[in-house]
Amino acid sequence: MSDERIHVLRDILLDLHHGASPESVQERFDATFSGVSAIEISLMEHELMNSDAGITFEDVMELCDVHANLFKNAVQGVEVADTDHPGHPVQIFKQENLALRAAMMRVRRLLDNYETTDDPEMIQEIQKGLLRQLGLVGQFDRHYRRKEELMFPIMERYGHDSPPKVMWGVDDQIRNLFAKTLDVAKALPDSAISEVKKRFEAFAQEFEAMIFKEESILLMILLEAFSQDDWLSIAEESDAYGYAIIIPSEKWVPKRVDFKEEGTAESEGSGDTLTSSEGGERRQVIETPEGQFTITFRPKKKEESFDRQQQQAFGHGFLSVEQANLILNHLPMEITFVNKDDIFQYYNDAAPFEEMIFKRTPSQVGRNVELCHPPKYLEKVKAIMQGLREGKKDKYEMWFKSESRGKFVHVTYAAVRDDAGDFQGVLEYVQDIQPYREIDTDFYREME
Repeated sequence: MSDERIHVLRDILLDLHHGASPESVQERFDATFSGVSAIEISLMEHELMNSDAGITFEDVMELCDVHANLFKNAVQGVEVADTDHPGHPVQIFKQENLALRAAMMRVRRLLDNYETTDDPEMIQEIQKGLLRQLGLVGQFDRHYRRKEELMFPIMERYGHDSPPKVMWGVDDQIRNLFAKTLDVAKALPDSAISEVKKRFEAFAQEFEAMIFKEESILLMILLEAFSQDDWLSIAEESDAYGYAIIIPSEKWVPKRVDFKEEGTAESEGSGDTLTSSEGGERRQVIETPEGQFTITFRPKKKEESFDRQQQQAFGHGFLSVEQANLILNHLPMEITFVNKDDIFQYYNDAAPFEEMIFKRTPSQVGRNVELCHPPKYLEKVKAIMQGLREGKKDKYEMWFKSESRGKFVHVTYAAVRDDAGDFQGVLEYVQDIQPYREIDTDFYREME
């Protein structure tokens, strides 16, 4: 986002905070922006809250709805593969909101029926139904807790700390409004139905506005910033917090390449299946035109195809697989290899996970390299892979300074080619060169 765009956004929001009507700034906004990124909104609110303009967190939270409506028709969508899968956190999030909206409609209908009914028995049944539906609506707290406990921490790691702070504050306001609604609903018929409707609509207004903000702004930020591994971590931990009304029908398992030797759970013949029994015995069902017949057998135990300690011809000498692994892990840099099919195939163990410059996990192995990066970096990743594949360059180098970690990081992406010059993949190596930059003496001269 350019400084000019963020300054225009900041000025528009400052006008709103100083009393300008939304209508008076909407025209100026529409004339300036088209397809604004949700990330830009995050950056804008962050700058606003950390500037010397006198705008506080409470100010931003108070005008949260105005901000959301301002961007309503301008926020660009972000398309990410797999998000329509029933088990993907994004799809679950949206399905919960649909179910919660449906429960809200049923509550409104029951409130109207209660108000127009004189039959005591009918009133009693309506109240029971009302409390059941409010109980379903109250499950939004599980939805909010997953958002706050699983999504917000990852957002903060990417530097988007202002939207979570603002949204969490509004979430708590919504929780308080719902608690008041539930209290007066439980007090029926002693409390007035008009008071219940009034309380419920105060809650509904903020709650439905939050649904819009979640789907039009929050999820757009997440889809643009999060990698597939971020979504996987959310999916894996979501069960602990529970779900609102709906229960995921499927588990989301992203497609990946398995580099390990395949098992023998299925035979290659069409219609033939293998099943295991106790003791390792296998039964094979074979289909024939006349019917099925089953054979049983006990497969021989496979022996190791090689000894990890056995010396192998390796470059200009000999190394065992174990020695080669140790050498790669002792190199003072993080190494990643992406093969010619763009599959993340290997990384070394040069540092513990907490100390890694670029975080890598075993779950990334076997995935397309594009899915290991946030979507906002996708075009850059594609350009590097294509440039190396086509021989436009043999390597790309970049560097950046990490003030918070005291590192100066140097990154190299190098094409890997075989003896015939054919492209076999990309080697990424990353190292902290700050210690080298601080060297100001000549070692050999000091030794004299």
